[in-house]
Amino acid sequence: MRDRGNVVEHDQEGKPARLIGSIADISTEMEAEQHLRLTASVFQHAHEGIVITDPAACIIEVNDTFCAITGYTREEVLGRNTRFLRSGHQDRSFYGQMWAELLEKGVWHGEMWNRKKNGELYAQLSNISAVRNEHGKIIQFVGLFSDITALKESQRHLEHLAYHDALTQLPNRSLLADRMRMALLQAERNHTLTAVAYLDLDNFKPVNDQHTHATGDRLLVEVARRLLQTTRAGDTVARMGGDEFALIYNGLQTPDECEQVVHRLLARLAEPILLDGQALQLTASIGMTLYPLDGSDPDTLLRHADQAMYMAKQAGGNCFHMFDPERDRRLRAHREALERVDAALHDGELELHYQPKVDARSNAVIGVEALIRWRHPHLGLLRPAEFLPIALDTEFEAQLGDWALATALHDMETLLGHGYVLPVSVNITPHHLTHPDFIPSLSALLAAHPRLPAGVLELEILESTAMGDIDAVAEIIAACHRLGVSFALDDFGTGYASLTWLRRLPVQTIKIDQSFVRNMLEDSEDLAIVQGVISLAAAFRRQVIAEGVESTDHRQILTALGCHLLQGYGVARPMPLTQLRVWLQARQQSDTRSALPAPPAQ
Repeated sequence: MRDRGNVVEHDQEGKPARLIGSIADISTEMEAEQHLRLTASVFQHAHEGIVITDPAACIIEVNDTFCAITGYTREEVLGRNTRFLRSGHQDRSFYGQMWAELLEKGVWHGEMWNRKKNGELYAQLSNISAVRNEHGKIIQFVGLFSDITALKESQRHLEHLAYHDALTQLPNRSLLADRMRMALLQAERNHTLTAVAYLDLDNFKPVNDQHTHATGDRLLVEVARRLLQTTRAGDTVARMGGDEFALIYNGLQTPDECEQVVHRLLARLAEPILLDGQALQLTASIGMTLYPLDGSDPDTLLRHADQAMYMAKQAGGNCFHMFDPERDRRLRAHREALERVDAALHDGELELHYQPKVDARSNAVIGVEALIRWRHPHLGLLRPAEFLPIALDTEFEAQLGDWALATALHDMETLLGHGYVLPVSVNITPHHLTHPDFIPSLSALLAAHPRLPAGVLELEILESTAMGDIDAVAEIIAACHRLGVSFALDDFGTGYASLTWLRRLPVQTIKIDQSFVRNMLEDSEDLAIVQGVISLAAAFRRQVIAEGVESTDHRQILTALGCHLLQGYGVARPMPLTQLRVWLQARQQSDTRSALPAPPAQ
């Protein structure tokens, strides 16, 4: 039987079996054809570039996106090896690793730079797969890639913003830190010096305020340009913010070489800058430190250079200052020691000991001198010379002096309660005496002890106190006199004694330094000095007292010379308040006026 030209065969049940099979074959062919058309459409219209090569990497097919990205037509690339697209940015080892991974794993994914037909470079993100037959043999490679050049440029721009100053385009702090680490490693490897410099423009703010901020920005840009001009390839110039810059000089051989570089830099910066027909001139202060002479980490090196820059600024600017690691070590040790003494004061480790003074004629106690001691938890009892120099010319010096005054007055009021009225002398440093708050503070301390009689407090000052401004010191002393406070000139003869000072300073007492008194028995020159000071005091109608009296011989000679007021170990050692009370009681009970009681055991 025929059906539209086809012979229709029937099976045993009379059904057209062959016709059904023929229709099924046609349907399968139509589905395959439709799949091929769909695949071809996807291939041609994919947003990624697609390239198919043979096992030797020769191109056998590309899509339209490949042509759009590379600029090549399909006909121009068919049969060519893909290596013609290479940019030269990747070396042989890159491609060797790529092919090794592709052959081993059957796939490779990564980024590379290739070159377009017009010579332009572009970055691509690639995914290459190996196609194998039923026997496992590679018959083709299929590569998919996308152009990520715009993304790379965006990343590069963001990275530049993250590591560079927006105004000058110089490296910022973050990039400077990386450059410094590299520079230090290079210095260690090559046994050379690396200089770290910190630069601050002198008087930039007035110039910036006088003109517009836009002019100030243009000045900074020009300064940055000049800094770059005076540095070598491999050196670094960074902007720290405002008008501050940092520089790193690599590969220096000697410190002198560093100084030559900085002198050229200062000269270049000092040249006038022409902006809008107006000549503006700036100078700079520069601080520098050298690694590994200053063997510190990057942050510390930068801080040291900043400290040195501040020294250059204090010197008047338009100069540089080299950081001194040894000086910094001493300053740091001094700062730590000062902090420890400050802690000792607040922790109650400091105390006053009192050394009596006597009149050899009556053997009466005429007063005591308050002397600071530090009862150190580990080192025991420390004398003033072991820690007081740390506080000289610091704010803590006045704080310590106020504590000594307050403690001495409190202790004298305690003695008053036990029936002893003793004048007390307290040493006052020049820095403390000339402090603006000294007179108000002293007045408040005296007012806090109304039971103490007038004249109970004497202040001992050194000759050097008047070296700065004798008129100002004399005025302060006069103000203290109005409060009932007297003065003694301590360690007389050891400094720059002047008869003018002795005449103009209203001090009541001159103290002969113990070094002269102690040696006057063996040294005729010291004896002559002691005799001269006694005569000088008499001429100026000043009271005189000798320190350092250690024996009966000292006492007899001083008395014979006309000095009757004595102080020293031959009288009594310095002692705490409680032991002073015991010593005073022993004197009251003594029947022999010429023999002084031995001081209690320490």
